[in-house]
Amino acid sequence: MCNRIILIVLVAVFLVTAGCASFRLAPTESQKLNAWLHYRTTAIASELAASEQSSESLCKLTNLSTAQSSVFLADYGLPAKLPQIDSAQDILSQQNWDAALQILDDAQNAPKGWDIADSAIELGIAVAGLLGGAYGLRFAGFLTQVQQKSKALREIIIGNELFKKQNENLSDAFKSAHQLQSSETKQIVSQIKNENS
Repeated sequence: MCNRIILIVLVAVFLVTAGCASFRLAPTESQKLNAWLHYRTTAIASELAASEQSSESLCKLTNLSTAQSSVFLADYGLPAKLPQIDSAQDILSQQNWDAALQILDDAQNAPKGWDIADSAIELGIAVAGLLGGAYGLRFAGFLTQVQQKSKALREIIIGNELFKKQNENLSDAFKSAHQLQSSETKQIVSQIKNENS
């Protein structure tokens, strides 16, 4: 029982100290399809640039783009079904445009790292409740405090950003007042700002 509590505490401490950037959802089939389509788009563009005897700069750019796209494809993995794409006309089909727009919509609606961390904390609170006893209650209280502080931090940062936008003439004074923040704090603030922009 005590070993379980220690393990749960260690996992919670890891989650709090590692931050939300360590969470990554597995790529969806739509994301894999989009990575494949992007790879084929860049490969065909590279082939066209070479066959049409485009400038050396354009040929190099399209070759680099294909190489970069192959890395994205390796990261995401192949989709379950590979569409047959052999030409620019195949790439430019309406279905591929629709797929690109769908993946953009999916990305904008995907859960943020902070949402996932909140869910993990709630799961930890539930597990602590199941364990019961004095250690379970203390751990649930600790996780509840972590969750409240996380929410407060996000609200403060969002409020600060709104203040800076509404009072641009005070932006320099605001920044100088925060110069002494640690690098860890600056990183957390930057992550929250990026997720809420």
